[in-house]
Amino acid sequence: MTYRSDGRSPSSVTVPATSAVIGSRRRTPERVGVVGAGMVGLSTAWFLQEHGVQVTVIERDHVAAGSSWGNAGWVTPSLATPLPEPAVLRYGVRAVVSPASPVYVPPRADPQLLRFLAGFARNSTARRWRAAMESLVPVNRRAFDAFDQLAAGGVQVPTRPAAPFLACYRSARERETLVTELAEIRAAGQKVDFELLSGSEARALQPALTGEIDAAVRIDGQRFCDPGRFVAALADSVRARGGDLREGIGVRGIRDCDADMALELSTGQTARFDAVVVASGAWLNELARPFGVRLPVQAGRGYSFSVAARAVPEGPLYFPAQRVACTPLGDRLRIAGMMEFREPRAPLDHRRITAIVDAVRPLLTGVELASRRQEWVGSRPCTPDGLPLIGRTASPRLFVAGGHGMWGITLGPVSGQLVAQALITGRCPAELAPFDPLR
Repeated sequence: MTYRSDGRSPSSVTVPATSAVIGSRRRTPERVGVVGAGMVGLSTAWFLQEHGVQVTVIERDHVAAGSSWGNAGWVTPSLATPLPEPAVLRYGVRAVVSPASPVYVPPRADPQLLRFLAGFARNSTARRWRAAMESLVPVNRRAFDAFDQLAAGGVQVPTRPAAPFLACYRSARERETLVTELAEIRAAGQKVDFELLSGSEARALQPALTGEIDAAVRIDGQRFCDPGRFVAALADSVRARGGDLREGIGVRGIRDCDADMALELSTGQTARFDAVVVASGAWLNELARPFGVRLPVQAGRGYSFSVAARAVPEGPLYFPAQRVACTPLGDRLRIAGMMEFREPRAPLDHRRITAIVDAVRPLLTGVELASRRQEWVGSRPCTPDGLPLIGRTASPRLFVAGGHGMWGITLGPVSGQLVAQALITGRCPAELAPFDPLR
């Protein structure tokens, strides 16, 4: 059944009752399986429904169980940049093996992680950063429109204007790194509006800032959301539009059976679809590697918690030097940070929470850091070149959508929109060319 953006089924649209054979005699898929119920997977399912596809979403845990629930919830296309950057190389070995470092690598890294880090280091140059940034600009430009389509189609949790969004520093000299980066983002073709503020001007906008903050950048035109609530609302919309969402079921393997795709489920059953989209976040390689996806997807684990505040800030706060993000969610403030390159199944490490608390204590006032709730760790799926993997694999019936690093919330909807278009039409949208999963 095909749904309009208002959720109704127009009688003038029909769906072929044949299986998908994507090739010279390609036919539109009728049934698609999506592996993963995070922002990217559910967005893909939702936009496939816009094309009249019957979707089944299979999730090993529960909706938003991966990196979607506890992140900062920023919808900031002006800041969606490649993670590998020259500044990362300046940390040095001593810094990245310290549990208090904003970027942490365990001293005993496995061969797969070492391979990822070597590729990450190769891409942390100014030239490669600029090339990757230019690749992200076309999808960044479409990010808000994709969110607006979800809202018009019935996703009930809104995004809110980030007014103001402040990046805060101890000194104007410390701020120069971001000012230079914003200029480079503009040079790549991305719209970004910003204004330099003094410490007193920043505190007038956000009284939660202490006197330690002596300089800031106000970035306009961005949004934010409660990511857990948003993804849950997206799941509700997929269900309401006829989608089948199966939680607590893992996918052990995928077989291309020529006429269709077979998913081997943890229940011992086999589910068959005309096509499959793997959007399983940091676990993407486990299923996609047999289909030619060789670029490693590494868990870049982020931590967060929420605290009460005397006056919850009206918009997000960012402390770039400390790599800590703060987002107002209702009557509490979510504080998030860290980039921990580690196995995604590893338990929460309380040393990282302590490191975030120590980093922000001098910078925030009226915040009850001792009474933390909802301590969380989630595994962002990161690639060594900082670009996501979106598109067709070596099988014409298997697509992937993942590897967004820190920008899965910002770029999840537009990624789902574009991969749905590619799957339905059999043609790769120009915006997805740099994100070829087989690169």
